[in-house]
Amino acid sequence: MGIQAARKAASSNPQTLDEARAFVKRVESLFMPWNVAGIVAGFTEDCVVRFGDLPELRGRAELEKFFRARAARQKGYRLRKQLKSLMGDTIANTWEGEWEDSGTGAKMSGHGVEIWVMREGRIAVWEAAFNVKEAGKASSMGILQ
Repeated sequence: MGIQAARKAASSNPQTLDEARAFVKRVESLFMPWNVAGIVAGFTEDCVVRFGDLPELRGRAELEKFFRARAARQKGYRLRKQLKSLMGDTIANTWEGEWEDSGTGAKMSGHGVEIWVMREGRIAVWEAAFNVKEAGKASSMGILQ
């Protein structure tokens, strides 16, 4: 790929903090209510996803299965994302969420950090730390109870 082509491809990624903030908010909006097709369309065909302690996912088909399973499990999902950093093709954000576990009926809460490596305006690599617990209960880490 020549320099001009590389510049053109990279230019569809967010280039400013305002553009990155808008991208993060757009992604956030796709979770409430769940728009799995819209979420998955925001990833490259060959995306790589490392989410919490789950096995690595590769490609949109695996990603769609993951999001459909989450949507079925996380009833009434409410999400807030906040941009933390933009550096080159990489966006970092934090998130907080609440939902009802459709399997147990328990009120749940979670938070974490996400790193997105962008390519041509889509997420190519998604690495996420995912911390979850039943709302109002102590941490499952067993530290500082």
